[in-house]
Amino acid sequence: MDRYTTLQSFVLVAESGSFAAAALKEGVTPVVMGRRLDALERHLGVKLMHRSTRGLALTDLGEQYLERARGLLKDFEEADASISHHGTSVRGHLVISAPAAFGRRHIGPHAPAFQARYPDLQLSFNFTDSVVDLVRHGYDMGIRIGEVTDPNYVAIKLFPNRRVVCGAPDYFERQGVPRILEDLARHNCLAFNLQGGQQRGWTFLRDGKQVAVKVAGNLDCNDGELLFNWVKQGLGIGWRSTWEIQAELKRGELVTVLDEFALPAYDIQAVYPQQRYLPAKVRFFIDYLKQIYNAPGYWEVR
Repeated sequence: MDRYTTLQSFVLVAESGSFAAAALKEGVTPVVMGRRLDALERHLGVKLMHRSTRGLALTDLGEQYLERARGLLKDFEEADASISHHGTSVRGHLVISAPAAFGRRHIGPHAPAFQARYPDLQLSFNFTDSVVDLVRHGYDMGIRIGEVTDPNYVAIKLFPNRRVVCGAPDYFERQGVPRILEDLARHNCLAFNLQGGQQRGWTFLRDGKQVAVKVAGNLDCNDGELLFNWVKQGLGIGWRSTWEIQAELKRGELVTVLDEFALPAYDIQAVYPQQRYLPAKVRFFIDYLKQIYNAPGYWEVR
């Protein structure tokens, strides 16, 4: 019995919820996946899964074994990474989380070329504006915008970024231009309401100290791209990242205000869990994104 392949198959079946779904990902038949699990259970002398017409369910021992199996597979991967650290090939499965709008505009479009460069590598993306637990949900890495304070993660800066207040020129013609932070109270501020963002307010730097300013407006949502579109339509002002608005600023479709109060850095960062060896697939993808993002003029045309 190939223990590595069997462990991979067990974890894949457990995470997929069915032999058919796992077999599709593995490129084999459901019968083969079933035989691998049977062999594993015979080897261990315990039942790992209950199987019925309604689906699969892990036994208590199966739950315990799943956690250990994931750890063993990770150890295998890190051992490979330590040997191939200076190599140029990479294989396996790279799972990435990123903010929704950023992922759609600045990660997804570049994924096919990266996969073509490394054809033995499978890529999976989850674009969401929720901050996910990378370890708990099985991600190899994530893209974060802003400070990363969790000591369990390593953060690599990909490109400098700031958060600024911006709006359409016609909005400021109608409503006036805010000159101090207190002026925001009389403006229609289009806020992000996911994970308490609206309650925390917008963060600025005044007299060397960070201050949070509560804002209010007649529109809020949990989708950053929709907020961005509302701002461009002149429906109100927003607190947006410079990565998102550079092209519009260059064309004069948006202008920034209160720049003297903007936080000095709200950088775009790649993060991954602390580990002894950095897998080559993660290292290569981070280097790939850094090269793209630092190309002259990249942010001004997207």
